[in-house]
Amino acid sequence: MNEYVHGYSRKESVRLDDQAQVLRNLLHADVRFPAGTHVLEAGCGTGSQTVILADHNPSVHFTSIDISEESLKEASERTSGHTNVSLERQDIYDLSFVDESFDHLFCCFVLEHLPEPEAAVEQLARVLKPGGTITVIEGDHGSFFCHPRSDSIDAAVDCLVQLQRRKGGDPLIGRKLYPLLSSAGFETVHVEPCTVYADSSKPDTVSGFSENTFVAMVAGIRDEAIASACISEEKWQQAMADFRRAVGPQGTFCYTFFKAVGRKRMTDR
Repeated sequence: MNEYVHGYSRKESVRLDDQAQVLRNLLHADVRFPAGTHVLEAGCGTGSQTVILADHNPSVHFTSIDISEESLKEASERTSGHTNVSLERQDIYDLSFVDESFDHLFCCFVLEHLPEPEAAVEQLARVLKPGGTITVIEGDHGSFFCHPRSDSIDAAVDCLVQLQRRKGGDPLIGRKLYPLLSSAGFETVHVEPCTVYADSSKPDTVSGFSENTFVAMVAGIRDEAIASACISEEKWQQAMADFRRAVGPQGTFCYTFFKAVGRKRMTDR
């Protein structure tokens, strides 16, 4: 099991829920599946994305999987009112489903944490029916910028990148989704950048994304970043002070997610 860089604390669970809600329209506005189809959600975590999928697609059945028992327990509570969701503990590298079990696939904020995303995508392709689609959404920490910028902020974000890489993940995977899916044999792959921009004219986005999602994500690695000598205590404190300016009245914040959709070819060529 790959180590999740952000941990499984209650604070992280709240952050994930804040993230899902503030990005709801940006990432899920057009995620719709035909009625009566069966969709595999790979890596559902605590179910923050699952409830949005289920709400938007009431006539679709979702099998939502995760490797973490702890996360699945919370996902079970969160999706308890959704009769179109089934939860299972599964290893994305070794799915127990038979070939061509699902009509469509959905995978959000998962591949970035895996040491072998190519192998995971191959497994997902195996359980997808010919002609079915895969939808993958990932971030890319290299896309982040803010104003006013500072060397301390850059150093803190770089710590997040370094720690995620040390744990086997790829924090820059968003920009790689097209070659990743194309190499796995998916056709008509289309990748759309979904950019979050926030300034004081958008207080809900500043609060929901800039503060409660991104800054909270960086703040969550403080102890590990300092202990591993990625950054000094003094520079970390400066970064947090600089972040407060970036989310303040004269600050701006920007980050890009990437949404990729591909289709499994009907027959081998």
